[in-house]
Amino acid sequence: MNRFDYLAPAELFMGKSRVSTRGSPMRYLRFATSAEAIKYAVESLEPPVLLSAALVIGEDRYEGPEIRALYEGKRFPLSRGK
Repeated sequence: MNRFDYLAPAELFMGKSRVSTRGSPMRYLRFATSAEAIKYAVESLEPPVLLSAALVIGEDRYEGPEIRALYEGKRFPLSRGK
């Protein structure tokens, strides 16, 4: 993840968590930068939802643990709230 572009536009898909009820709709949000999407995912989503979330940047897809690793990385450009 050394070449990850925190300034690229990103899409965040949040499906139902493993503990949610059946039929929960998938949520989708679009962000101007992947850094904003990552910050939102880690700081706003409940842990089960983050685990099932997917960050999509162009052709690349990052799952919950990868999203957290990007947030915790030294290159993360935004201030961390949690």
